[in-house]
Amino acid sequence: MSDEPTLPDGTYDVFIVDADETSTDDTLRLSVTIVGGDYKGDVVDLTATGLGVDAIDAMGMPGTLTVSGGEPTLEIDTA
Repeated sequence: MSDEPTLPDGTYDVFIVDADETSTDDTLRLSVTIVGGDYKGDVVDLTATGLGVDAIDAMGMPGTLTVSGGEPTLEIDTA
């Protein structure tokens, strides 16, 4: 993942509200909204690789955003 995180270190439940494919294989530009806690409703923009889904499939999926040492990682719930 890349892009500067706008959140402090922690774990956040999210919902993918927008997804676009990039010219790089297996890379998506995503907008996720936080669905609970102090940051509920905040939207975070990320670039993610290796999620195993395309942009259309990613739309509307729930996931977990983890920020550790200022570095975000996203895991989507494909089940």
